[in-house]
Amino acid sequence: MADWLRLMHTAGVGPASARLLLGQFERPAAIFTAAAARLQALVGPALAAALLHPAASVLRQVDAALAWAGQAGNRLLTIADPAYPALLRHIGDAPPLLYVSGRAELLAGPCLAMVGSRNASVQGASNAQQFAHNLSRAGLTIVSGLALGIDSAAHVGALAGDGATVAVVGTGPDLVYPARNRALWQAIREGGCVVSEYAPGTPPLAHNFPQRNRIISGLSAGVLVVEAAARSGSLITARLAASQGREVFAMPGSIHAALAKGCHLLIKEGAKLVESAADVLQELGGVLPASAPARRSLQDAAAQVLPGAPPALLAALGHGPVALDAIALTCGCAPHELQAALLELELAGAAERLVDGRYQRVLRAPLS
Repeated sequence: MADWLRLMHTAGVGPASARLLLGQFERPAAIFTAAAARLQALVGPALAAALLHPAASVLRQVDAALAWAGQAGNRLLTIADPAYPALLRHIGDAPPLLYVSGRAELLAGPCLAMVGSRNASVQGASNAQQFAHNLSRAGLTIVSGLALGIDSAAHVGALAGDGATVAVVGTGPDLVYPARNRALWQAIREGGCVVSEYAPGTPPLAHNFPQRNRIISGLSAGVLVVEAAARSGSLITARLAASQGREVFAMPGSIHAALAKGCHLLIKEGAKLVESAADVLQELGGVLPASAPARRSLQDAAAQVLPGAPPALLAALGHGPVALDAIALTCGCAPHELQAALLELELAGAAERLVDGRYQRVLRAPLS
């Protein structure tokens, strides 16, 4: 294992150059005993010298990584290890080395990635949590990136189900980013696993986060995008998934909602429109458990989450963002009465005021 760590910690070695070298030498130990001329012909004189004569800092990093791997629950997986996830192994730029903290066996099971906006709406986060919960109950491990918004909601929903969740992070596996997700990170480490291609201690560097997206999709049979703006990073993950031969799913939203634009674009490009967990399971060849409760209609759900609200207000809110003036016109309410009613619904978590001043209903199904 020390040879694998030495290879991957050498400055200038990335997934592509590591594949090139391993294709020629099969194992890292053979690289370090190769003739200098042969190495120079493959990777140039500077990198050849770094490989044959490791810097003291590289050896210190190797020792630190081995110490991390020796701690309970931590594991190193090389691409040559039979336990390395098979789906990930076959993507073009598979990471040669993974740092795994938690239940590494989950990486070999059926996985679904769920991604979306960091600035999720209340409804979007609720949808992500509900879908992750139901898909987890059906036996899928939910993979996401531990970011705020949709990622966090998906992890929480999966942990509440019968399955588990995997967080693929853009830092070292021992660091928590964002810091406010520390409790969630710990829960994932205990009930699922945290995965990184970056060594322990690696800080949150901006260019590492897009890189980790290929691992999120590569581990998974499909990717579900819950909410995404037209230029969201989630669209990059979805397109990576398509290039890897994975299924791509997208959840539609209101034509007026900025966070639905990315999902609608994916649907136009051929992603499968998803309205329920069953839509995902049907495509992936799975079925909902026989004990799963029947889905309620939107009207039944609305009656439970908006108890006592005026029927005219419910009708005016509909199921997409609505301007305050339009609500007032539909309801015929005095402005002060309307503001009070909407505030009450917001405080109850039954309605949401968007950043542009419009309102939308929030529907939540029970996690059962």
